[in-house]
Amino acid sequence: VNLHLLMTSFYRPTRERYKIICEAKAFPSDQYAMESQVTLHGYTYKDAVIEVSPRAGEHTVRTEDIIAAIENNKDSVALLLFSGVNYYTGQLFDMQRITQAAHKAGAYAGFDLAHAAGNVPLQLHDWNADFACWCSYKYLNSGPGGVSGIYIHERHSSDTSLVRLAGWWGHDKDTRFLMEQGFRPIPSAEGWQLSNAPVLSMAAHKAALDVFEEAGWDNVFAKAKTLNKFLWHVLDSVNAACADEPIKIITPRNEAEHGCQVSLLMLRDGKKIFDELKAQSVIADWREPNVIRIAPVPLYNSFEDVYRFGEIMLQTLKK
Repeated sequence: VNLHLLMTSFYRPTRERYKIICEAKAFPSDQYAMESQVTLHGYTYKDAVIEVSPRAGEHTVRTEDIIAAIENNKDSVALLLFSGVNYYTGQLFDMQRITQAAHKAGAYAGFDLAHAAGNVPLQLHDWNADFACWCSYKYLNSGPGGVSGIYIHERHSSDTSLVRLAGWWGHDKDTRFLMEQGFRPIPSAEGWQLSNAPVLSMAAHKAALDVFEEAGWDNVFAKAKTLNKFLWHVLDSVNAACADEPIKIITPRNEAEHGCQVSLLMLRDGKKIFDELKAQSVIADWREPNVIRIAPVPLYNSFEDVYRFGEIMLQTLKK
């Protein structure tokens, strides 16, 4: 919903500028939002959306290829819409460089941070990003159906003339209950609200955020890096102990290009291995056609957890 609300404001195609640039194999919700938005404006996905793909033999998208796609379409691109972290590969995109290139071409830059919020450090204002949205039920630990959030740069959020789909809860707080005709938006991201927030979900969200606040974000991200390095070491050891090296890691190894998630491309028996891991109480995630996603997180995973995962994975592979 938030992505549609944001695209209503920031995807304003003209005859000359109507294209959206995104990563290939973006999360389906993003794909469907883009498809329906361009259709709403009279375009087709094929004509209006440019997907930047990995090079042959690679699994992740190079930043220079994103920049090149922007440059090659600088006169027709209206919006850059990327994930912060790709859901399938775990690749962390260089949001600052993407934003800079988008603005140089005269386009907006927006991000879906569903797999980035609570996972990696974010400096959206400093990076000059135009907008972003995210959910809270993944790394922010607010539970299934948890509330979502948006970011809008202050140069836009304070512009009350910006086109939007308006709702009562986004109306100026001082005059909201006068019930007058004419929408006057709150001059912040709150101006995009449609209705009151669900109280029970907000309570769970606050409880989760209180834990992060107590732990300290710097501490959370520092442990995340160390925990993740250990996971890579364990996975390398598991592969080395198997003659056929059955695991191919498709997440970038450079720590500036990933968060907690590591995606394992299984070269044999992927679904059977995943099911056996699950039977051994390893909570991972399966993505078709053959990827197991692992994501040790600093607040409730230990180094022992990672070590035990390696033991179980090796035992499973050798069965």
